[in-house]
Amino acid sequence: MAKVVKLKSGLNLCLAGAAAPKVEKTVVSDTVAIVPDNYHGVVPKVVVKPGDKVQVGTSVMYDKNHPEVQFVSPVSGEVVAVERGERRKVMKIVIKSDGKSDAVVFDKASSAVEVKELLLRAGMWAYIKQRPYDVIADPTVEPRDIFVTAFDNAPLAPAYAYEMLNGDDAKALAEGLAALKLLTQGKVYVGVAAGSELNVPAGVEVVAFKGNFPACNAGVQAHNIAPVNKGETIWTLNALDVVVMGRLLLNGRVDMMRTVAVTGSEVATPAYVRALPGTPMADLLAGNIIAGDYTRRVISGNVLTGTNVSLDGYLGAYHSQVTVIPEGNDTHEFLGWALPGCKALTTSRTFLSRWIPTRNSKPDARLHGGERAIIMSEEYDRVFPMDILPEYLVKAIIAFDIDRMEQLGIYEVAPEDFAACEFVDTSKLPLQQIVRDGLDALRKEMN
Repeated sequence: MAKVVKLKSGLNLCLAGAAAPKVEKTVVSDTVAIVPDNYHGVVPKVVVKPGDKVQVGTSVMYDKNHPEVQFVSPVSGEVVAVERGERRKVMKIVIKSDGKSDAVVFDKASSAVEVKELLLRAGMWAYIKQRPYDVIADPTVEPRDIFVTAFDNAPLAPAYAYEMLNGDDAKALAEGLAALKLLTQGKVYVGVAAGSELNVPAGVEVVAFKGNFPACNAGVQAHNIAPVNKGETIWTLNALDVVVMGRLLLNGRVDMMRTVAVTGSEVATPAYVRALPGTPMADLLAGNIIAGDYTRRVISGNVLTGTNVSLDGYLGAYHSQVTVIPEGNDTHEFLGWALPGCKALTTSRTFLSRWIPTRNSKPDARLHGGERAIIMSEEYDRVFPMDILPEYLVKAIIAFDIDRMEQLGIYEVAPEDFAACEFVDTSKLPLQQIVRDGLDALRKEMN
């Protein structure tokens, strides 16, 4: 029986637009895009040009800091564009699919060295992130432990048990976990929701978590199992990405297809679909947005940690969820915050909805206030399930006090761990961006 960790702090938002547990269709798009900004910290070097033919698994770019870390095409076809922005920054690589799914065949791997080389060459290494700094793992550093999260309790999040245990994905997950066990002399932990059952290979430890978001974050799970200290490195992964690794190990071919939850109050029929990362949002949401003449926000991911991509954007490399909500920029409420707010989505006692919660809240993307000085009210502590002082850590990051940041646990956190804090913050600070900037500055300073 798995050990159960109970977390008292957290945030539970009940929003309208949850997906029904049934795959409606497979979204097949004419084009897909590899967007380097999906991979934070990577300095991309493009190795293809428009007109080049590619197969599934063909390398299209690599990281200049670690040339062995490759990024590959999810489809076979032709490179039609390599778009650049200011100072020749690579914005996206667009590939037109030929619908044939011709794939590069990789050799099977059995030893730790072979597994690492396979994951690097086949573009799977990008799924492995490290603490500290929350960036793609340094392949030259062996982790103390590896933490895999196998559930998601963010707003309208996909149901992992439904996604992973269908068909051959359960076998792929087990194969991926067994391979990860070869890459560390420490332990591989898998975090599941309390009450869930998951079969894992020998040597892999399952830990159950009971609590609200962000209990699903691998960093939160690591903190409550075996925290990372200065000088140590741990790896964190999402179980759905481990499934993709397992397919490669079992079949010798790259298969990035995943189940995506299309959710949100502006979606006509919330449902699960099958799609590749890099699929255009316009194709994912075609004919499935409620008619209206107001602006919508299209998010790759969930409403707390996702990326605002618009209909012209693409499904993120790490995302298995799409959320559509009203933008709210054309909403003008009489008296604003002075109204009783019976339907307002809030955690404060200012509105009646705090005492009469609804399970079908339809929030928009408005900030409801302006940025102001940070208030030491301990409001972060109510939603932050880590033994860290989040308000003091944020202040230390803003001041870039390295010693203080280290003392307060900067090496354990990632921006997503502060998403709930950002939601309840009366100071309206962009906490996730502050933490990201602090981690980047610290990494630059230490390296």
